Amino acid sequence: MSNVRITKLFTFETGHALYGYDGKCQNVHGHSYKFSVTVIGKPITDTKNVKLGMVIDFGDLKKIVKEEIVDKFDHATVFNKNTPHIELANELSKRNHNVILVNYQPTSENMVVDFASKIKARLPENILLHSLKLQETETSFAEWYASDNA
Repeated sequence: MSNVRITKLFTFETGHALYGYDGKCQNVHGHSYKFSVTVIGKPITDTKNVKLGMVIDFGDLKKIVKEEIVDKFDHATVFNKNTPHIELANELSKRNHNVILVNYQPTSENMVVDFASKIKARLPENILLHSLKLQETETSFAEWYASDNA
């Protein structure tokens, strides 16, 4: 049986700020992210399996990505915890805002790498993460490919 790639698209709203950046993105702002997740595997051939013909049930993939990424990052504000933004993050948290502190500058590039590790850890053994695309605007996105990181 041939390998087949399947892709699921997700959307979520997230705010962030880039400490030390020399442009507008140093200010707290947000994006309507579009997030494509592509996995690769062989379709199930066991005629007794209710998921016959599927690489992975789209619902199962959705559950993984929602739990690891969408439900956590949607309507949250992401800050690098190793910058002075920690003071703003603490204040927002005190006011019951959803704040995520990360160990990296929260650019699309770094976020997509973080997301790859979270998703890979949850996939079944026979399913491989092929690629991710995190689009922050209509014209700007970051991509992660397993083949680039082997």
